[in-house]
Amino acid sequence: MMNNLSLRHALCTSLLVVPALLFAQTIDKSSPPAGVAAVVNGKNIPESLVQEAIKLTGLPDSAPLRNAVKSQLIARELFRQQAVKSPTLENRPEVKKAMQEAKDAAMIQLYLRDAIKPSPVTDDMVREQFNAIVGSLGPNEYKARLIQVEDDASAQKVLEQIKAGADFVKLAAQYSTAANKNRGGELEWVSFKLPATDGKTQNLPLPVAQAISELVPGGVTKAPVVWNNERYVIRLDQLRPTQVPQYDDVKAALRQTMERKALEQATLKLVGELTSSAKIQQ
Repeated sequence: MMNNLSLRHALCTSLLVVPALLFAQTIDKSSPPAGVAAVVNGKNIPESLVQEAIKLTGLPDSAPLRNAVKSQLIARELFRQQAVKSPTLENRPEVKKAMQEAKDAAMIQLYLRDAIKPSPVTDDMVREQFNAIVGSLGPNEYKARLIQVEDDASAQKVLEQIKAGADFVKLAAQYSTAANKNRGGELEWVSFKLPATDGKTQNLPLPVAQAISELVPGGVTKAPVVWNNERYVIRLDQLRPTQVPQYDDVKAALRQTMERKALEQATLKLVGELTSSAKIQQ
């Protein structure tokens, strides 16, 4: 059975984008066995493989998509059958390397599935986390942007250009060293109780949160905010009363986030245990 990695590769490789009409003159119109999508020179392509491939595309199931995927899988099987006829291909170094890497990946995946045991996330835990988040919110939500630079000179240059009427978004793309520079320094909506206190600012650095809470919409910090040896020029774009979502609307996403965190914690624990008993040279 083809694994997800090889199946995704088959679907994404341009060579395998084969129009269904390519096989129109050669396909046997008799129905394949139950549960089989196609038979290529006696080799079955299971219907389950077609369904799995459709899921990997991320597109809604439809007859045209199903036919296109089936054509790609047929083409792949034809290519495979021709490839195995060559006795020299299997012994090539690149083939042996790919086979070993695929084997290693499959074994690692199975080992991790058995070895990592994340703590279960219960309905009560999800509700408790929701209540904690809601309880940490303040009366207002802030939508801000920031430009992160490394020194006072750069911060002053940015502030002078803003005063001269330069576009904040373009300045962020030009000068900021933050990961969100290509989004014009945009931050997500954030809410926290006032006065802002350390550890209760929705993951914002305390000085940044304090500066945001003191701005009016359209306002820019008059001086750079200093934190962790970085300088921040901040603009508040919007301010609105805090909008608390209904629990039923967010519980599924919240559970997924908590389960992902539990998986990360279990993975880190396993890595720590293996590292402590291993001899590692770097």
